[in-house]
Amino acid sequence: MGIKELRQKRLEKLKEFNKLGLNPYKVKFDIKDSIQDIVKRFKEKQTVSCAGRLIGVREHGKVIFADIKSNGNKIQIYLSEKELQEQFALFKKLDVGDILAVMGKTVKTRTGEYTIQVETFKLLSKAIRPIPEKWHGLKDVEERYRKRYLDLISSNEVQKFFQTRAHIIAKIREFLDSRGYLEVETPMLHQIPGGAAGSPFKTHLNVYDMDLYLRIAPELYLKRLLVGGYEKVYEINRSFRNEGISTRHNPEFTMLEIYKAYADFNDMIKLTQDLITYVCENIGKDKKIEFNGEKINLSTPWKQLSFVEALGFDPKNVTSEEVMKAIRKKVGIKGREISRSQILNISEDLVEERLSNVPIFVIDYLKDMCPLAKVKPDNPDLSERFELFIGGMEIANAYSELNDPEEQEIRFKEQLKYEGNKKSSIDEDYIEALEYGMPPAGGLGVGIDRLVMLFTNNSTIRDVILFPQLKPR
Repeated sequence: MGIKELRQKRLEKLKEFNKLGLNPYKVKFDIKDSIQDIVKRFKEKQTVSCAGRLIGVREHGKVIFADIKSNGNKIQIYLSEKELQEQFALFKKLDVGDILAVMGKTVKTRTGEYTIQVETFKLLSKAIRPIPEKWHGLKDVEERYRKRYLDLISSNEVQKFFQTRAHIIAKIREFLDSRGYLEVETPMLHQIPGGAAGSPFKTHLNVYDMDLYLRIAPELYLKRLLVGGYEKVYEINRSFRNEGISTRHNPEFTMLEIYKAYADFNDMIKLTQDLITYVCENIGKDKKIEFNGEKINLSTPWKQLSFVEALGFDPKNVTSEEVMKAIRKKVGIKGREISRSQILNISEDLVEERLSNVPIFVIDYLKDMCPLAKVKPDNPDLSERFELFIGGMEIANAYSELNDPEEQEIRFKEQLKYEGNKKSSIDEDYIEALEYGMPPAGGLGVGIDRLVMLFTNNSTIRDVILFPQLKPR
């Protein structure tokens, strides 16, 4: 039977219920228990009332066994024609996928299975369309992302991925809050896109007849708060970049950004290690995690790799021009313009050539690539910055924040020239804020989506974003 015929048959059943005055969409039912709590604190002969989706029915003449599921937890229910009479016949009209409430007493079957002996039930929502088959779920990967609700219905594992995601974010907050960091919220609509390299999404504010941009990073607003006197701030933010879509990139993504006054990138190295290992331990993971078929050891301290040294240069004596020449040769381009993504690709290759089964801080990036970072005292062509790679994937980025307003303005102008973007402008308000004095600080950005990929052993970002961006059919 096709979907159209099945749907029509279920609609006819719904009409039958409505004629009997049992419209499921208008039913009230007092639900006192969750399936999870009933199973966790199971005692026989307790009166319980709970609700869930009907996921399996087994008829045995005058008795029916069935399963209901809610929030990833299921319990068996038992119905007897002798006890329920008319309701027994009504239950036989239900379909797998329907949502119902049941009230009854808890019992154990002869096989020891926790069960509710139903005394009454009510249909709370009719599934007009059949849900994916229990054992096979959604096989079409694209369909899983487009109809995530069906993916969640049919797969406990997928539900657990997103529960783990929520748990990770909760533990990040717990870690930072306990260390005196203040969680803040900054604007998502920016007059000038800044704080990171990336192509912004453009929109328009009608009331002021003004173009605005969805933020590519919250950095410049968070550092204004350091100027204002806060010494430890963080934001778990949604940012947007109008760029490619891949297994590691989604146009809308979640970032953690942290700023600490009177700190530098060395402090951020320690903070990063402490934060990620804290999350690992507190979501019940061993420090040797599996990702992409490899065991990765998160035991600290983590390795450090000099970007320029790996290219064959001495970090204390190398110049930007020497490194750029080597990079141009490596990526096979003649012009000066080299994107951040190309630099990251080189970093990933360097990491992969050496160690991919341990976290690696790649340091000694060129100043030209880091317009918001301080330079190294022993080489003004290099910045005090790191990129953290775990499992060959960039997870975090940090640096000693540039707090010299004159130098920052020069860097912004150089950046515009370097990128060849004549339409962009400098955030003069941010420069003005720096002129009031920003304390020396360390800043850290962590990709939440990629961190979740790491801890759930998922190789594609779409598996850890509930509703990823997809190409129209």
